[in-house]
Amino acid sequence: MNCITCVEYIIVALMILSAILAVEWRDLLAAVVGMAAVSLFASILFFMLQAPDVAMTEAAIGAALSGAVFIFAIKRTQRFETEEEEKPGWWVRW
Repeated sequence: MNCITCVEYIIVALMILSAILAVEWRDLLAAVVGMAAVSLFASILFFMLQAPDVAMTEAAIGAALSGAVFIFAIKRTQRFETEEEEKPGWWVRW
């Protein structure tokens, strides 16, 4: 296993961690940042897989434009989710 493969595994692990955090965070703005991080890591992975056109499109649309639309929608509504009753996370329910 060479160094590039190790970096790819690290990026995939960071994508998974960012996705889990984006789902679990109560602050919607932080969740949008987590979603944009997933897209940014995917863009880096596409670039490493020698698909620069897909990487630029993912960075522009996935991270920048989608993030901006979600942030605009959050600014027009409430930033935090309502606190109905605190349920355990998905890892406890399994």
